[in-house]
Amino acid sequence: MKHRKSLIYTLLLTVLLGLLSACSSSNTSTDTKISGDQEQNSLHNKRIALIMQINLGTFSSQYISGVKDQVEKLGGEVTVFTADGDLAKMASNLDAAINQKFDGILIDHGTKEALESGVKRASEKGIPVVVFDADIVVDGVTVLEQGDQKMAEMTLEKLAQDAGETGNIVKIWVAGFAPMERRQVAYKEFLEKYSNINEIAAFGAATANTALDTQAQMEAILKQYPNKGDITAVWAAWDEFAKGAVRAIQQAGRTEIKVYGIDLSDEDLQMIQDPNSPWVASAAVDPTDIGRIQVRYLYQKIHGDDTPEKVILEPVFVERTQLPSENITTDQLHEHVEGWGNSLQGYTDYIKELESSK
Repeated sequence: MKHRKSLIYTLLLTVLLGLLSACSSSNTSTDTKISGDQEQNSLHNKRIALIMQINLGTFSSQYISGVKDQVEKLGGEVTVFTADGDLAKMASNLDAAINQKFDGILIDHGTKEALESGVKRASEKGIPVVVFDADIVVDGVTVLEQGDQKMAEMTLEKLAQDAGETGNIVKIWVAGFAPMERRQVAYKEFLEKYSNINEIAAFGAATANTALDTQAQMEAILKQYPNKGDITAVWAAWDEFAKGAVRAIQQAGRTEIKVYGIDLSDEDLQMIQDPNSPWVASAAVDPTDIGRIQVRYLYQKIHGDDTPEKVILEPVFVERTQLPSENITTDQLHEHVEGWGNSLQGYTDYIKELESSK
């Protein structure tokens, strides 16, 4: 009898321990699931501020589209602050975003002098910041660049090749922008390398109507150099400059002058595809991709990840000979030019998972 009671107690104890073990396992599984959900929820419904120095042309519109597309895929919302080229206004917009307690801040262009103190204040308040094309150095802030020197080198080498390493060129460039300064470094090296290529004119200004103003200035230069052969090519350090130069050259019937640009939007691409256009090549990073990549690094920061101080975006060289006869958009350009668009830079598994949960 005692043996039977002992056996019953042993069986009861075994069942009880089994139930406790199952309960503990169930709780661990639930805790793991809750933890995973909390991690995703920490990235949900974020308010993102995009602080822009200037919103001009199709490049800017496609860049903004990339920012909005990526944030919306992650369940967030973007507010765009544009300063119309006014650096004081840009600094004020940054202060406003900090005071409004946005969850993250994206900066597009600007200068160290105008923005660095505001970026430091944002960081001190725990608001992560990711910068595109501005020379800002603040601990914990990631800066994206397009590989500006390489883009300049790509276009200038093609110009030299097409010109037979000799000729007269016009440079359209403007100081005061970090990417422009980096492109100028390559330009100086280019002139030193090709001693038979001469700069006969240089101008450029970033205005509310950059392309139109460039067109007027280019028209004046064409009158100053009226003969075929006076000008071999134009190097434009920004696509808004290239558009203005192209229109002036076409209207003057001087399409023997070739244009080499930097940056590429849908509008630019159609101009390059036109067989009667003097614009024959450009080097660029997909502006939509730039916006998406910048957002991904911001979300990494919101997540608490360590991110690089500097991210270099790899440019692509695009020339007319690579393109089909029918007009295409930059969304289709990857079908014809290797390396264009659809970059996975900045993606993490949890960002991909958050996207797929929307």
